[in-house]
Amino acid sequence: MTLWLAILVGAAVTYLTKLSGYAVPARWLNNPRMTRAAGTITVALLSALTVMNTFASGTGLVLDARLAALAVASLALWARLPFLLVVVLGAGAAGVVRWWG
Repeated sequence: MTLWLAILVGAAVTYLTKLSGYAVPARWLNNPRMTRAAGTITVALLSALTVMNTFASGTGLVLDARLAALAVASLALWARLPFLLVVVLGAGAAGVVRWWG
């Protein structure tokens, strides 16, 4: 299979998956349990992505400046600081840790 064929097959599968969402009955989507499950799955996937990007490097686990950035950003979010400040503080923490050692 060539690269372009793989890209076209992936695009077709993605499109068909998206299109199949219109076949789901509206009463299923209006169910409060479905809304709660969709919200929970979204948070779980975002959390897993954050953890993988923080601790993974190739096939190994690492502890580096990304951990400090995540810790500082988490504290800033917990303190309900504006999102732009959360990003700046996280980036600053990573920069300081990389500069320091």
